Amino acid sequence: MTSTDSFIYLPAMGAIAREAGALLMQYFDQNIKIEYKGEADLVTVADRKSEALIRERIRETWPGHDVMGEEEGLRDTGSEYRWYVDPLDGTTNFAHGFPVFCVSMALQHKSETVAGVCYDPTRDELFAAERGKGASLNDRAIQVSKTPKLAQSLLGTGFPSHKRHKNPNIYFYHQLTLRSHGVRRAGSAALDLCYVACGRLDGFWEFNLNPWDTAAGVLLVEEARGRVSDFHGGPFQMHSRETVASNGLIHDALLHEFEQIFAGRELEPLADPREYVKK
Repeated sequence: MTSTDSFIYLPAMGAIAREAGALLMQYFDQNIKIEYKGEADLVTVADRKSEALIRERIRETWPGHDVMGEEEGLRDTGSEYRWYVDPLDGTTNFAHGFPVFCVSMALQHKSETVAGVCYDPTRDELFAAERGKGASLNDRAIQVSKTPKLAQSLLGTGFPSHKRHKNPNIYFYHQLTLRSHGVRRAGSAALDLCYVACGRLDGFWEFNLNPWDTAAGVLLVEEARGRVSDFHGGPFQMHSRETVASNGLIHDALLHEFEQIFAGRELEPLADPREYVKK
């Protein structure tokens, strides 16, 4: 499949994402039933219905394609085409009525991501990209920011929904908060990547993301002239569980801070709340 062929997919992908987003909004801010699939992993009726809708639309339109979804796992027939679907990225936000969530869909052909969309139904924002053709927001071309220095940048990150005590990201959050203009934790990795792509964030990192979290967003950042890598500057791998995305200009500085933190060098101590009270 060529890049020109992938363009055929984007209109249909956008329509499916919008339909799934409309379904989510029917449940949003209502007394939806919350279930638990892990210690603190929320699953909602909306989550399941959204994925079922997306799978049905893909099956109707491209019956020979495989689908990997967050809720139902992988339907693998050995096809050259594989979809990565997150029917509701930001489930915890959704369940609490916090309006930061999206539908994320990406298509791979022979392990290369060729098209992706993320739809935020609360803002009616559709981010879309195809390999070699750039990225867009509601059909208008987007690019990453031109912020030149880490100290001037606004960053995003995320924390796992379970086993947070085993995740070292609090150290990265603390160090990079001190070395940037600020760090935001909004709760939707797919949207965070979209925000890097359109310049609302200058950089983003997170540990242990899944392929359905990153597939569309990473393509968006790359097609918006940004850079995505693992924590050591190597090529981003869908299953590597390491994601660093930026406008490219601050990327090396971000990686330098990662190197320092992993080595335990130049770590600023956390403020002592007892000293704060005394003052």
